[in-house]
Amino acid sequence: MGIQKDRVKFNVGGKIFETTATTLAIAGRNSFFGAMFDEDWNLQTDNSEERFIDRNPDCFAILLDLLRTGELYIPQNIPEKLLYREAQFYGLLDHVRAAKWGQFDGNRLRFSLSIAGQAPGDGTAIRAGPDGSCCVAHGSMVHVYDWMLEEHPPINLDYQRVNDVGWMDPKTIIVSACERLGRGGGGMALFKASTGELKHRFQVSHEDQVKSYTGGALSFSSDYKIFSSCKGRSNEYGIGVWDQITGKQIDFYYEPLGWSLGDADRLQWLHGANCLLVATLFPRKDNCYISLLDFREKSMVWAWSDIVTPATNERRTTDERRVRDAIAMDETSSICVVNEYEDLGFIDLRSTAGSLRWCSRSRLMKGKMPEEPCYPKLAWHEGQLFSSMNDSISVFCGPDWVLTSTLRRSYGGSICDFTIGGDRLFALHSEENVFDIWETPPPPIA
Repeated sequence: MGIQKDRVKFNVGGKIFETTATTLAIAGRNSFFGAMFDEDWNLQTDNSEERFIDRNPDCFAILLDLLRTGELYIPQNIPEKLLYREAQFYGLLDHVRAAKWGQFDGNRLRFSLSIAGQAPGDGTAIRAGPDGSCCVAHGSMVHVYDWMLEEHPPINLDYQRVNDVGWMDPKTIIVSACERLGRGGGGMALFKASTGELKHRFQVSHEDQVKSYTGGALSFSSDYKIFSSCKGRSNEYGIGVWDQITGKQIDFYYEPLGWSLGDADRLQWLHGANCLLVATLFPRKDNCYISLLDFREKSMVWAWSDIVTPATNERRTTDERRVRDAIAMDETSSICVVNEYEDLGFIDLRSTAGSLRWCSRSRLMKGKMPEEPCYPKLAWHEGQLFSSMNDSISVFCGPDWVLTSTLRRSYGGSICDFTIGGDRLFALHSEENVFDIWETPPPPIA
């Protein structure tokens, strides 16, 4: 960049600051300071001119030091939320986040904060946003928190039960819900995260007619597609596909005989395989069904069930190991499942027989058994496997999936769901919608 070494003077709330164009350029083109540069990153101001900004000078000093050193130091007399508000004004939130949190590592996570939910009853799902925000779904409500963990107006679906929720981007949330018989509604809709305002309803068409339907599990692909399991009154059972930009339905994979796609509990887009994982799990169905769908060829390219082997049509013996959750690990070409006994199982996607190998490593770390244990959940993040077990989350690493660390808090009861996003892990407990935030601390300052 052709950056000039010009000095710049600011008067912030009556306090004078002096810095250089090089320091300000670190803020980036989309920041408050980026507007001071031309297309060649030359400063567009007279270095003798004093620029007045009617903002908090103490926070400005912290943010200026962040640009100078890359390190974030917040004095005890400065509330963090005040600093975040000022960082938002200057367009420096990304810089603050990068300095506040280290690179996400399940073995270095530290407990940061607990937040008690505002709604009666138990939460059903928690989803992390791409910027460290999150939302909690329960009943017909979705409570939304920004990355500063301040609560926004909730999304209210007017007595329609929420089935799943997801972040399309930091500003928009997609909610799938049950259809209310005889009253319409349900399906899937897009909401503004900051206000809860309805922006768009996603429709399903069958035989050129718009149909009401129940939306289920959600997933998103890297090429701006939205996937949702669907159940309708006619033949609209299967997986619907919509364009994120236009909101229009672009495809529908109808449920084949013997496979339960419309009831799917988990959808996951596999970037490497360019396929969609669809898993229907116990107790929604007596048996587990896992498949990979290729929408380019409109085919099921891989399938597994805990009752029948598709390749040989041989009946499996379940040994009471009903699968509660499943997740694909694209990098290792395998799928991990967990059963009600918290055993982990691994299925090799490269094997047409789809044999399942069980291991009991998750039993090595026994947490306190809650009065009402929750179904175990799985997550996969950058080569690390996470599995919730009662009131704790275990982290597994390496080719043999060795248990390397355990996250546990004594408050809130068993964990009913957890999620990873924006360099944070959120764990939702079964009691009163309490959720914990875990973060990776930054490297120590030398």
